[in-house]
Amino acid sequence: MNTSESNHQHLIPNPTTHPFISKFRKFTIHTFSLLVLFAAIYLGFTRTNYFKVHYLKYSLTSPPPLFHAIGSLFSPPKTSFFALPLCAMDGPLSFRWWPHDMKNLALELYQNQCRMNETIVICHSEPGAWYPLLSETFPCPPSSYHDFKSLIGRTMFETNRVNDEHMERCNIMDYVWVTTEFHESTFVQSGIDPSKVVKIVQPVDVKFFDPVRYKPLDLASRAKLVLGSGWEYRKGWDVLLKSYLKEFSKDDWVALYLLTNPYHTDMDFGNKILDFMESSDMVEPVSGWAPEHRGGWGRPLVEAMSMALQVIATNWSGPTEFLTNSYPLPVDRMSEVTEGPFKGHLWAEPSEDKLQVLMRHVMDNLTEATAKGRKAREDMI
Repeated sequence: MNTSESNHQHLIPNPTTHPFISKFRKFTIHTFSLLVLFAAIYLGFTRTNYFKVHYLKYSLTSPPPLFHAIGSLFSPPKTSFFALPLCAMDGPLSFRWWPHDMKNLALELYQNQCRMNETIVICHSEPGAWYPLLSETFPCPPSSYHDFKSLIGRTMFETNRVNDEHMERCNIMDYVWVTTEFHESTFVQSGIDPSKVVKIVQPVDVKFFDPVRYKPLDLASRAKLVLGSGWEYRKGWDVLLKSYLKEFSKDDWVALYLLTNPYHTDMDFGNKILDFMESSDMVEPVSGWAPEHRGGWGRPLVEAMSMALQVIATNWSGPTEFLTNSYPLPVDRMSEVTEGPFKGHLWAEPSEDKLQVLMRHVMDNLTEATAKGRKAREDMI
């Protein structure tokens, strides 16, 4: 036997080089890699807020029929489209003040894809902002009224009625949500279908607006009066300034703080106040100078009451729903709105003299006022 034959006879095949073994090893490696990748994606997905949102949606709804459930795996979920300008600084539009987790939840919900014919649209604005637009803003609903499953208008006015054009727009909606019995009455009396008008009271976050969580500012005054609202005529800053400046001097050590922001105006509040002072007939006291007027609901009021603060507000429109534990300001007369979308309507003119009396009463009876504030907090809870 020669050497070449001997080597050929004793050659043992290497199993790692066998074609079948090699293919099986590659298949095993690829399969394992895919399983690891799938597990990582699954675990990461179930720990996101997106998963929690959709799990919450599922848990709060009754289980659908089997075939519908199978079909829903391949179609977007039913959703609500809630339209309001989230970048504003006042009112229910104060998105910037939302807690971080709530803000993230809202943004994730906003990303949901949904069919228009299965979407419920909620338009939070005055009807002039509903489609087609009467003012420059984002339209709601964003397209034809017939494209959606249901349409809800959420609105409120501090005037005595709803004009004809707004009435027609309200009657196109499936429902109109209002906040108080005052609005139920004025809307129905203006010609809006009573079956469409639904009272849904606006809530207040009593955990966020809790006096235990905050320390008072160290302000150099014996007592403080605060106006919190957008800078617009309907809020009655003119009545407040007149009453405050007539009633108090620097000897009283009563400070008035204006917590405000521009609302379709510039930010030159200081000069506006000076111009108002120069054009008024008020006389400066010998010792020198040192509430909300009208509102559809009165969000700053309920937030203040949740903080156990006493409030003074005109006894008209939205605040009549909850002014049972504070200092309602009597209405002096009704006046006609002379400009804007509510031109020709009537709204309340509070009594300047009685506002002076109420402010002085609060300053001279702080124990009573504090008790009213505590009761206000209890009522908000």
